[in-house]
Amino acid sequence: MSEDKTGVLAGFKAFLMRGNVIDLAVAVVIGAAFTNIVNSVVKGVINPLVGAFGTKGLESYSSCLKGPCTSGSGIQILWGGVLSAVLSFIITAAVVYFLMVLPMAKFLALRAAHDKAVESVHETMEISELEVLKEIRDILIAQRGSGPTGPTSPANP
Repeated sequence: MSEDKTGVLAGFKAFLMRGNVIDLAVAVVIGAAFTNIVNSVVKGVINPLVGAFGTKGLESYSSCLKGPCTSGSGIQILWGGVLSAVLSFIITAAVVYFLMVLPMAKFLALRAAHDKAVESVHETMEISELEVLKEIRDILIAQRGSGPTGPTSPANP
C-alpha cells in the first residue's frame, strides 16, 4: 500500500513540476490581479465618463421589457452593467494582447530565427570539415604516388 502512495505522490510531484502547470498557476494569479485593476478603471473612470454624457452612471442604465419597472413589477433589463462588463473584457483583452502576447510572439520569432541561423552555421561547419578531410585524403594519396594503394587496388595484389 505504501508503494502505491509513493507512486501516486511521485506522479503528482512530476505533474506539478512540469513547466506548463506552474506557468498556468502564475498566469491565473496575475490575471486575477490584473482583472481587479481593469475593473477599477472601468468603474472609476470609464463609467463616470459615460455618465457625464448621459444622465447617470453606466451601470445604472436599464430598460423595462414588460410594463413599468416600479416596485417589483415589470421585467428590467440591466444593459448598462452588461456594457460595463464588455468594456472591462475588451480593455483586458487589449492590454493582454499588446503587452504580453504580441511581445512574446516577436520574441519567439526572433528566437526561432536565431536557432535557424545557428543550425545553418553548424551545417556549414560540418560541410567544411568534410571538405577539409577530403582535401587531406587527396594530399595523402598524392604523396603516396599516383593513386590509392589499398588491399583491393591493382597495385597491391
